[in-house]
Amino acid sequence: MNDTVDKLVVFLAKRDGIDKLVKTFQYVSKLVHWHVETTHPDIAQRFKQWEVSSGLGRKAFRTGRFLTGFNGLRRNPGSTPTFRFLAVLANAGEMVYFFFDHFLWLSRIGAIDTGLATKMSFISAFGESLGYVFFIISDFIIIKQGIEAQRRLLLQPPAGSKEGNITEKDMKTEEILRKIRADRVMRLMAVAANVADLIIALADIEPNPFCNHAVSLGISGLVSAWAGWYRNWPS
Repeated sequence: MNDTVDKLVVFLAKRDGIDKLVKTFQYVSKLVHWHVETTHPDIAQRFKQWEVSSGLGRKAFRTGRFLTGFNGLRRNPGSTPTFRFLAVLANAGEMVYFFFDHFLWLSRIGAIDTGLATKMSFISAFGESLGYVFFIISDFIIIKQGIEAQRRLLLQPPAGSKEGNITEKDMKTEEILRKIRADRVMRLMAVAANVADLIIALADIEPNPFCNHAVSLGISGLVSAWAGWYRNWPS
């Protein structure tokens, strides 16, 4: 119990940890509002206010977040020309998203012309979608490489000694396999989050009955939040 509490404290001390918690509030509120809108309008209105305030709060908390794209490129530009190209496009899209999200937030709270909200939302969502597409492509390439490396290692005969003991080489192989599996899980969580967020972004770029439905948005938001929660939870 104490270990769980300690991990929760560490999780909530992170910017992303707080963001995923508030994102959960935001999209649970959206789903509850949709569910009780016709039967309990007064309760629905309260949850709508909770949803809106959570969304605006997240935007305020992400101030300056666009700079993380520069840091990501500086620390991990990519090991090959292909990955460097994908990293530039993915991080550029994310930087556009977070940068124009500032103006969307200021517009929605009335600090600047409220008429700019629609335009800022479109530009922000377009950059967001672009970034997600290239992040997803990168993750799938790395997952494929990991599966191929795992297969090669599994096809190698064990190097056990004559006494049947596990050798240091076998232990190193098992450690590599464990890291490949753990990395694959994390990347699949990232893909799930990015696909879910892509659906939300498409609702702003090109409104349509599927993406803009409250259930689609609510479930997508929760998938993104909980996948991010899993990725950021202390090991």
